[in-house]
Amino acid sequence: MPSFPTLTRSAYEPAESPSHRSYFYVGGKYTDDGKDDGQHIFTDQMYMEHLLPANGIRHTWPLVFIQSAGQTATGYVVYLLDQTCRGRSSYHHSHGPTVTYPAEPAEKQWTACRDFLLWPEAALHTQWPGSGRMDDPIFDAYYASTVPSLTNYAAEQTLMHAAGVSLLDRIGPAILITHSQDGTHGWLWADARPNLVKVIVAIEPSGPPFQSTIVKDAAAKQYGITDTALSYDPPPDPVDEQGRPLQSAEHIAANEATYWLRQEPARRLTNLIDIPVLLETGEVSSHASYDLFTVQYLRQAGVNVEHLKLADKDIHGKGHLQFLELNNMDIIQLLEKWIALIT
Repeated sequence: MPSFPTLTRSAYEPAESPSHRSYFYVGGKYTDDGKDDGQHIFTDQMYMEHLLPANGIRHTWPLVFIQSAGQTATGYVVYLLDQTCRGRSSYHHSHGPTVTYPAEPAEKQWTACRDFLLWPEAALHTQWPGSGRMDDPIFDAYYASTVPSLTNYAAEQTLMHAAGVSLLDRIGPAILITHSQDGTHGWLWADARPNLVKVIVAIEPSGPPFQSTIVKDAAAKQYGITDTALSYDPPPDPVDEQGRPLQSAEHIAANEATYWLRQEPARRLTNLIDIPVLLETGEVSSHASYDLFTVQYLRQAGVNVEHLKLADKDIHGKGHLQFLELNNMDIIQLLEKWIALIT
């Protein structure tokens, strides 16, 4: 049986900023309970935690962390969430099957990538606290916190789109902090409510365009950076026999992998053009080889995106789960400084 350690704050993180914590739900609807008895249940809601700084609000816009663990930045109102159909945002079988990501791929891609060398940069991974392998108490504590999620990304994005719109309509203008697979939700929320999304910080968002690196699916990201429709100008074509409503062209990266960008003249993401975007990439994550293509794709679409490579800021050895690694506060300070300059 794994033993879970008591991780002291002095070893892994500073004291949390004092705050008043409350919770609420957004979105959702009543639906038939499926038992043919005329009764209903509530589904598709999203659980939210609201952290209000005890020492006063110092910033105009709150931070919304989309399924990302983060330390509260001083003086910000912070919203944390459980995605629809995950954790405290209850799952309903009508949305299809769920999957729990196995421990072995987590070791290979995130916590012990240096042991497997599936990409060249993995050799530089130094910042995970522990071996990153099963039966290491730190890995076990991390992996014990994981929960099942929907296998259908398009269904997940549709549900999160509705919940995100409901949240923004309730709280008003906000800064979105996204990470990994959940980067798709940031693009979709901003597309739906461009007047309410003031900044997007995308930490190694799902990519590269038109591909999935986790689940190999020929129909992945039909809309380039999402699996569901965005507001392109001119509008996308009808889905063709290959399932692609956007014309794309093949490109070869430095590591000889194949990536795809849109053919020029590229359609523009008109609702995202006026929203500043920071896309941040760690030195040793698999994203180090392809986040550039997500940046190029966004620039093709007219998006104002800055690409921040941590190694260029002398932050080294960082893998994909940056917020759980040893020098996470260095990153938080860097991101907070960028947000302050933009806002």
